[in-house]
Amino acid sequence: MARSIWKGPFVEESLIKKVEKEKNNPNRKPIKTWSRKSTILPDFVGISFLIYNGKKFIPITISEDMVGHKFGEFAPTRQFFGHTPADKKAKEATPDAAKK
Repeated sequence: MARSIWKGPFVEESLIKKVEKEKNNPNRKPIKTWSRKSTILPDFVGISFLIYNGKKFIPITISEDMVGHKFGEFAPTRQFFGHTPADKKAKEATPDAAKK
């Protein structure tokens, strides 16, 4: 279910303060954040963030296309390692049978 329009987008107060502080700073460092549920605002464009995915921080620079999305969408929490070895063997055997 989407958030009500009259409420506006959710952004952590501390994150807004960090962005305002960083905009005035000429030596920009990435901003660390654990708030994956915060919405990306137009003020964040061009700023680098380190978004925590539960294990490590993922570096992301905000572009105009990301505005309106959540931070968590750009830092996946799960990693796909492939299917089981039995499935890989079955897939390899199929093309050989077609060649003969």
